[in-house]
Amino acid sequence: MNILWLQASGCGGCTMSALCAEDPDFLDTLAGAGLAFLWHPALSLASGAEVLALLKSIECGETALDILAIEGAVARGPRGTGRFQMLSGTGRAMLDWVQALAPMAAHVVAVGSCAAYGGVTSAGGNPSDAVGLACEGAHPGGVLSASFRARAGLPVINIAGCPTHPGWVTETLMLLAAGRLGAEDLDPLGRPLFYAQHLVHHGCPKNEYYEYKASAVVLSDLGCMMEHLGCVGTQAVGDCNIRPWNGEGSCTRGGYPCIACTAPEFEEPRHPFTETPKVAGIPVGLPADMPKAWFMALASLSKAATPERIAKNATASRIEVLPTIRKPKDRR
Repeated sequence: MNILWLQASGCGGCTMSALCAEDPDFLDTLAGAGLAFLWHPALSLASGAEVLALLKSIECGETALDILAIEGAVARGPRGTGRFQMLSGTGRAMLDWVQALAPMAAHVVAVGSCAAYGGVTSAGGNPSDAVGLACEGAHPGGVLSASFRARAGLPVINIAGCPTHPGWVTETLMLLAAGRLGAEDLDPLGRPLFYAQHLVHHGCPKNEYYEYKASAVVLSDLGCMMEHLGCVGTQAVGDCNIRPWNGEGSCTRGGYPCIACTAPEFEEPRHPFTETPKVAGIPVGLPADMPKAWFMALASLSKAATPERIAKNATASRIEVLPTIRKPKDRR
């Protein structure tokens, strides 16, 4: 299967993330699955007239397109013309090209939260009127209509994340190549379930602190960041802590709170990312699927039962109290 990858309004971070995949790397993984790029603006040698000829060939149906991958939000301004963002050398707006090529593709993939929902590109005043492919924030309908279906029958597949995980990109493309990704494998926001069925909280190295509600006070502390520092890992989808970037990294492993970058409108939470909004001292955000009263009761009991080791380490920048070493019982 072939892939046409276009970069719209964004930072290029999702391509950079994909290129950070290791053992095997991004290109070797795709090649092993029978996937090849017709063109990628950062990875392909072709440019200028050669690329323009390719795009026109796809548009008129002469060259079959299996997967159209869009990275970055698409600018609709000014006044719906899309001319704030032209595809260089073509004389046409990226908006025009996406709307022309999407119906020709067997599958359409939004790579990253900007392409999926608008993301950081659409934050603030959004003067370029940037939106996602099939969503404007959490609302259906973006550059493509909410009812859009690619030639193979699937809606836009949203590999959300900022940047998205390299494994999410490669696995989605490989599943498409193998014919193993159907509508039932996507969540209501179009994200593949193989990563969207997990929470960032799963596998978080701070889970022991979370269990006892032993909270960090500043970003350098070891404790749970939910109570004071804005972490929403108990509400955000993603297997970031189950399979960290390159086997090692994630936001919470690095001591930064999860900001739910796989969700629409994460970019404007209406409060600083590293602060937890509260009402009467009680955090507003709660773990997914948990009634508020039960959470508060559990939190109270957990705090009362917090071991001294966990309480002291939670507000320290390194382990100060080591786990107790239990001596084996004398079995003589």
